[in-house]
Amino acid sequence: MKKHILIGFILCWVLGASMLHEAKAISNEIPELIVQHETKGNQVLVECILTGISFRETEDSKQKTGKIVIWVDGQKKSEASSAVFIIKDLSPGNHKVKLDVVDLKYNSYGLKKEFVINIP
Repeated sequence: MKKHILIGFILCWVLGASMLHEAKAISNEIPELIVQHETKGNQVLVECILTGISFRETEDSKQKTGKIVIWVDGQKKSEASSAVFIIKDLSPGNHKVKLDVVDLKYNSYGLKKEFVINIP
């Protein structure tokens, strides 16, 4: 019986250490930004996959925190603190959209995406 308890304890310890290692690896990922967008009327729905940077402030000093600055036709339009957002009230025509992931003091992480949309 003691042998089974010891084996169970060792197994839990090994699995726990493995899960902790995976969690640390995920939080230390190389930051990457992937963007999808869809135009609906005079709005654009934007969905981002952002790795290595969180939108929520944490007590973990190693976790990078940031937000997305949204530029339309070279003008700052707004900011987003979530991975999904809508760019509203766009005039008809072509527009160049630029997304820039920045820290909370507006220093760029170098993660930028640009795309052109057409509002009918």
